[in-house]
Amino acid sequence: MSDISIRKEGKAGRITLTRPEALNALSYDMCLAIDAALIDWIDDDEVALIVIDAEGDRAFCAGGDIREIYEIGQSGDPTRAQNFWRDEYRMNARLFEFPKPVVSFMQGFTMGGGVGLGCHASHRIMARSSRMAMPECGIGLVPDVGGSLILAHAPGRLGEYIGMTGARMAPGDAIHAGFADYVIRQAEWPALKAELIRTGDPSHIDEAAIPAIPGNLSAMQPMIDAHFGGGSLGEIVASLKAEDSVFATNTLELLGRNSPLSMACTVEITHRLSTTYDVRPSLQLEYRFVYRALEQSDLMEGIRAAVIDKDRTPNWKHDLNTLPASAVAAMLAPLGDNELTF
Repeated sequence: MSDISIRKEGKAGRITLTRPEALNALSYDMCLAIDAALIDWIDDDEVALIVIDAEGDRAFCAGGDIREIYEIGQSGDPTRAQNFWRDEYRMNARLFEFPKPVVSFMQGFTMGGGVGLGCHASHRIMARSSRMAMPECGIGLVPDVGGSLILAHAPGRLGEYIGMTGARMAPGDAIHAGFADYVIRQAEWPALKAELIRTGDPSHIDEAAIPAIPGNLSAMQPMIDAHFGGGSLGEIVASLKAEDSVFATNTLELLGRNSPLSMACTVEITHRLSTTYDVRPSLQLEYRFVYRALEQSDLMEGIRAAVIDKDRTPNWKHDLNTLPASAVAAMLAPLGDNELTF
């Protein structure tokens, strides 16, 4: 497959995304190929660890292929999209639970589906110039691919803030929030990969790591914690409106761009996952939303406005101030026989 290179080198299983012109966006076929490799390598004694990387400088992986999702949505039959998410989420779980070290090298942007590939590794590496985000609420989706579990356990109320606003994280913020582990100079990556392939020993990563520079979110955390502790989107918005500050004004502007339904569901999902460290419940909860997304959420309108027509003026189903709780409950209700299984 021209979009991905999967092979064994030395003591490593290698997964390289080779679609730099599309910012290494994950297609359905790429997800299936990665999952098949993980299954093959679990019991392969020749594979001591896995190295996941990508070609190009602009992005490790900018997310799932949302144009592919949009085309499926226009067909009127959501089945292929539901299957895409189901199989992608199963791959995410397999990666999260993989019994051998998994090392991800995340240059440029890592967003959305890229988080599901890079941030469930046991050793998650960024460069100083790397940036990370979960911007799904901006297109009418929710932070998914197991990213909701990371958000649920971010310090204080960072998870709600990052998920609802789609805030971009520099390495210091990503490490603080639980999305990454190391900063290593990108110029040293080829030599480090060569050592990992030769030895199968991830301890070389610690030797190459440099200190992360504290990010903006750490400095903003007291304000984030003060306003994002509400039990619902409405309570968070009310808290921000009650304060006359630059932070409150800027944050309300950010929230005003995104899908109210998506943000409200993000708050609910994050809260439900606060007591579990198992990725499967997070993926199951996310799947309830995406299973219904093409027909019942803002996703098609969000992709239209951001990627198809590029007018940046989505017409969301709900108003930020009047979203009924029943809408959230409907998106996250059990799916019966269609629940995600592993």
